[in-house]
Amino acid sequence: MTTGAGAGAGAVAGAAAGAASAGRRDRAPGAAPGRFGPVALVVAGGLSVQFGSAVAVLLMPRAGALGVVTLRLVLAALVLLLVCRPKVRGYGRADWGTVVAFGTAMAGMNVLFYQSIDRIPLGAAVTLEVLGPLVLSVIASRRLVNLLWAGLAFGGVALLGGGGFDGLDPLGAGFALAAGAMWAAYIVFSARTGRRFPQADGLALAMAFGAVLTLPLGIAEAGGALLVPSTIALGLGVALLSSVLPYTLELLALRRLPAPTFAVLMSLEPAIAAGAGLLVLHQALSVTDGLAIALVIAASMGAVRTQTARAKVPATA
Repeated sequence: MTTGAGAGAGAVAGAAAGAASAGRRDRAPGAAPGRFGPVALVVAGGLSVQFGSAVAVLLMPRAGALGVVTLRLVLAALVLLLVCRPKVRGYGRADWGTVVAFGTAMAGMNVLFYQSIDRIPLGAAVTLEVLGPLVLSVIASRRLVNLLWAGLAFGGVALLGGGGFDGLDPLGAGFALAAGAMWAAYIVFSARTGRRFPQADGLALAMAFGAVLTLPLGIAEAGGALLVPSTIALGLGVALLSSVLPYTLELLALRRLPAPTFAVLMSLEPAIAAGAGLLVLHQALSVTDGLAIALVIAASMGAVRTQTARAKVPATA
């Protein structure tokens, strides 16, 4: 689902709830609900996304940030269109408007995020990006306790930036924060698209629209480098790791995993990204950076738990 993305706060639980309930209706009667299986799928999806982002960083010297985004979206769209074969008839203007908005958010999120990881470490970029869904969760819940989680998150961000982002490239940090805002929009329109289109049809169509939007940017930056076979092969790897594989794993997990639990697990994305940055890109974190990431993860989990508790109140009243 994610960018880089790909989703890390209470808003994700709301966006995922429809898919989760639909998945449970498809489960065979008497099937064991399980816990480790779906949890492992979500973690595997997170690992896939973040290691895909790490591979994208390695590909940037060949094709540039915009070229990598283009390769990822175009190749992921081709795979999804071939697999899903979505129908294009029978939909109204509102349906297509939702797909266009979803595709635009997807393209914007990826362009901004890849511009960010071209300038700052992967773990720091994902930590800043997670603020988008977290802020959306706080606004949606309208509970004072979520101000505590917001404060905790912003405390983590202040640590990450050394009090003023002196330790990070300011432009890279800005791109990451902007990607977070687009991630929040992605969550909203992902949920709306899922309600209007069956299976993964809406995702495939939105991915195709996002690919069309980024194609001129990629061509302008990378030109003929996009057609080099080895570059295409690496781009396909990024597309599969960052889009196709994690979406499939998360969809399978949501058939057996409650949406709030799914959202909590997705809150671990900054830590997974930091691990991928260390192992693949040799981007070591300081103790302060590690503490900052831990604070943002704790804030995301707290926001999810608060939203879950609120959702249970009407049922127990």
